[in-house]
Amino acid sequence: MSTKTAWIERELAALHEQGLYNTIRTIESAQGAWISIDGRRVLNFCTNNYLGLASDPRLIAAAERAMYTHGVGPAAVRSIAGTMDLHVELERRLAAFKGVEAAITFQSGFNANLATIPALVGKGDIIFSDELNHASIIDGARLSRAEIVRYKHADVDDLRHKIETTPFTAETRRLIVTDGVFSMDGDIAPLPEIYELARQHDILLMVDDAHGEGVLGHGGRGIVDHFNLHGKVDIEVGTLSKAFGVVGGVVAGSPIIIEWLRQRARPFLFSSAMTVPDVAACLAALDILEDSTELVERLWHNAEFFRREMQTLGFDVGFSQTPIVPVMLGEAPLAQQFSRQLFEEGVFAMAIGYPTVPQGKARIRVMNSAMHSQSDLEQALSAFEKVGKALAVIH
Repeated sequence: MSTKTAWIERELAALHEQGLYNTIRTIESAQGAWISIDGRRVLNFCTNNYLGLASDPRLIAAAERAMYTHGVGPAAVRSIAGTMDLHVELERRLAAFKGVEAAITFQSGFNANLATIPALVGKGDIIFSDELNHASIIDGARLSRAEIVRYKHADVDDLRHKIETTPFTAETRRLIVTDGVFSMDGDIAPLPEIYELARQHDILLMVDDAHGEGVLGHGGRGIVDHFNLHGKVDIEVGTLSKAFGVVGGVVAGSPIIIEWLRQRARPFLFSSAMTVPDVAACLAALDILEDSTELVERLWHNAEFFRREMQTLGFDVGFSQTPIVPVMLGEAPLAQQFSRQLFEEGVFAMAIGYPTVPQGKARIRVMNSAMHSQSDLEQALSAFEKVGKALAVIH
């Protein structure tokens, strides 16, 4: 046996022993309220497809039409020969949707953070980052080589203390960055208070609205619209891979910041652009969101019903304020067993454990969607009740 990879075998065995090994299921159908896995039809409570747009016929038709006129792939990076009129139109429409002057798109929300943070701060600069920020923010901050100062989760007093006690010079660039909606807990950043700190101390403010895009605000316009902070947040990062039902990332804000990203954001300069069908499908999703708030309203109705009923059953659902409902179970082996038994009851809801969440904070993360019917929700609740009692999580 080769010794070069022996350490990997040991680590994988340890993951199995600790109940942290991630078994990845394969989906055999389009994303929807119900999906096919291993030949079984199961209720889907895992997907980020908040509005059910991932398999919407209008998005599929738009993607198909665009491929006949523009082909499939851009075949180049944006800065050389990969910028098509569709990209320009999507960026114009996204800026208008977000209520900002300019926007730039990337291949994913992850890439948007990897692009933006190192372009704005570097070695010798300072990033103030919420301790529960998404991995893409953490990696973008590391790539920047700036000093990373973590503040307690959603704790404005601790952020203030860190700002006031972290030395800087006149040449130091400083950035506050936070998720808008925290993906594992479903709570919302106290953005108005964070903005006030950024304003008082003249610090750039960036919010990653990945789970707020299409969810928060009027018709899904995001956390800035939710708090009526238009023109006050310097950088809004979003994803087109969740509520929009497609794939891609967006950075929205002032024209000068967006122009700088066109010149210096490495994923923009060195990786091929969003594909034609993706861009066309995103434009179709924008049409739907601008035309009606019905899907967003249905999403919130479903989420509030499910959260309330889970609490009535006796489950600990944390402090979620959004359609993300964490079912807190504690230890990873219990969470994995709970997920397996849910699947046997016809409900697909994956366990989340370390390192995605801290040790002892394992959970089932339930992702509500506008695509679920009332009977879907009631069937899921019945499954959670049955498994919860069988595993002595509830009584």
